[in-house]
Amino acid sequence: MARMKFLCDAERCIECNGCVTACKNEHEVPWGVNRRRVVTLDDGVPGEKSISVACMHCTDAPCAAVCPVDCFYTTSDGIVLHNKDLCIGCGYCFYACPFGAPQYPQASAFGVRGKMDKCTFCAGGPEADGSAEEEKKYGRNRIAEGKLPLCAEMCATKALVAGDGDVVADIYRKRVLKRGGRPQTWGWETAYKA
Repeated sequence: MARMKFLCDAERCIECNGCVTACKNEHEVPWGVNRRRVVTLDDGVPGEKSISVACMHCTDAPCAAVCPVDCFYTTSDGIVLHNKDLCIGCGYCFYACPFGAPQYPQASAFGVRGKMDKCTFCAGGPEADGSAEEEKKYGRNRIAEGKLPLCAEMCATKALVAGDGDVVADIYRKRVLKRGGRPQTWGWETAYKA
């Protein structure tokens, strides 16, 4: 079975934020929540790099390990999803995630910020695939439609790649060999444990 993964090639990312805009528009993500964001490392310094960051759908997800109500689950193809009906909004997942993926949907007093929200790899949630309830809570289920996440499809430079982890790794390996260097992928060791 395929294990779905994201990879952002820092050598190709131009910080256009097309992936961020695509995600927000596709899933009607509430104001203040960014399921995906672009981070610039060494901003303003020669050699700065930009990377697109979201939930990396970790093999051994730390968010799932700390959740007191077990609202995180991993699908058969390795996508880490979150059940908003079970979530109590405690925020433990926010603190455990090295990528800052789970977020509160509201900026208000602690305890009334709502249930956490995170990247779904465009795979919806626990409701029936394509149902109105699933789309309202989690956004469109592109995976059930046989498509890849829109953020990766909309990346103008193909810096953001998504899909079967083996295929993504092969694409990146070919790019690195063509460039003649070694990979500098931020977060790789955390997200892609064997």
